[in-house]
Amino acid sequence: MSTTIATFDPVKIGIVSVSDRASTGVYEDKGLPALQDWLGRALKNPVTFEPRLIPDEQARISQTLIELVDAGCSLVLTTGGTGPALRDVTPEATLAVAHREMPGFGEQMRQISLRFVPTAILSRQVAVIRGQALILNLPGQPKAIAETLEGLKNADGSQAVPGIFAAVPYCIDLIGGPYLETDEAVCMAFRPKSALRPPR
Repeated sequence: MSTTIATFDPVKIGIVSVSDRASTGVYEDKGLPALQDWLGRALKNPVTFEPRLIPDEQARISQTLIELVDAGCSLVLTTGGTGPALRDVTPEATLAVAHREMPGFGEQMRQISLRFVPTAILSRQVAVIRGQALILNLPGQPKAIAETLEGLKNADGSQAVPGIFAAVPYCIDLIGGPYLETDEAVCMAFRPKSALRPPR
């Protein structure tokens, strides 16, 4: 009896933590570990991470995003720098490198966060496409990162509010990236039936 081992497309993911203080060693960065932990649990694909810890400087953020996309990252996630404070320039830096905007991601992140704090309306996360890569701005706190990616569950474990990552694999399909497959215990990706690929 032969056993078939499923094979999954390899994917390169850029993860960027934007913080003046963490980048200068004033305190420990928690954004990069939170992103890597969640993605490592959620994806079945073999992932190569490209981590970056950089200050809140618009030109530096834009340059980093371009470099990661040029290096072959199909997905780039940023954390930090999306509020209204004067040094919060991640959305501006992201929009500056965009070929197309994807406003639904930011709208859904704010919907999720509003379940917890009224100040969620102050967040300015954006999502864009550059070439064949999806770039997402996420909140700065590890708990909020997981909530926005994964969504919120009811007491019985059913989905109460969908997280944004459910739409990420299909988006990456549509822009010509690798076929991302998720662990449904963490996050169930949604694709139309016509876009589903049988296990290989």
